[in-house]
Amino acid sequence: MSSDFYTSKIVPYAAIIIKICRAYTNSKEDFEDYYQEVCLQIWRSHHNFKKASEWSTWVYRVTLNVCMTLLKKKKNNKQHFASDYVRPELVEDSHAFEDEQLNQLYDAIRQLSEIDRGVIMLYLEEKSYQEIAEIIGTNPNNIGVRIQRIKARLKKILDKKNGEFN
Repeated sequence: MSSDFYTSKIVPYAAIIIKICRAYTNSKEDFEDYYQEVCLQIWRSHHNFKKASEWSTWVYRVTLNVCMTLLKKKKNNKQHFASDYVRPELVEDSHAFEDEQLNQLYDAIRQLSEIDRGVIMLYLEEKSYQEIAEIIGTNPNNIGVRIQRIKARLKKILDKKNGEFN
């Protein structure tokens, strides 16, 4: 991969690639593997970009697809726990960021289904329902309802973690 490609086509989107990879991983090593694989896949497949959407939309789609594929491979190799959520106290380097509230949010997001993780990460990036639907390959009319359900689930998870039972 040339440094020009990396600088012009990946670096501007590194923040979202990092956030999505973090939502799908439970350790620093996995995160680094996912990030590297995403960058490699963007580089390998950039010739397939048809310009039917924005480059950023395509990068989001590749990132989500790579993360979900790697997670499924890990599950199929039986290198996981009973679910794809790992209790934070069992995760090495689960607190990669100093902000405890941010760590709690990522811990909660990791408890969501694979596709819901992607949806909420895109929502947190302030993508429109249309953009989210295009990236994950669904109908934009379903996105609003899905986001409300995800928010409710996250609130329940976070309230339970913080000892609030409503």
